[in-house]
Amino acid sequence: MTDDDVAALQRRLAEFAAARDWQPYHTPKNLAAALSVEAAELLEIFQWLTPEQAERVMDDPKSAHRVADEVADVLAYLLQFCGVLGVDPLAALAAKIDRNEIRFPARGRRGGAEGAEEAEEEGAGEGGGGGEE
Repeated sequence: MTDDDVAALQRRLAEFAAARDWQPYHTPKNLAAALSVEAAELLEIFQWLTPEQAERVMDDPKSAHRVADEVADVLAYLLQFCGVLGVDPLAALAAKIDRNEIRFPARGRRGGAEGAEEAEEEGAGEGGGGGEE
């Protein structure tokens, strides 16, 4: 996804909201709440699945469609949130990855459960590979 792609999607979402007079409701607080709800709806799809079932969720057309719809909803609200606050989501992500590469330097391959547990203890599982800052 390029900056142009993101900007085009943000414009489409803004035009969609404007055509329905929804802008007064698209406050940072409301958009953050909506984003949280949509992320929870994505999680709900996986709630009672085993890890093996979760890995195969896209094999079933019905569940794949549900996942894709919820991903779209999460992304739509995130892009609208960023648009309202003037956050460049791609620049924010790139900066976060840069900080995390410094904060969590690679120490060789850590596979399996032990590596995952160690990374989790260090906070590497937060924020798409990064901890809180």
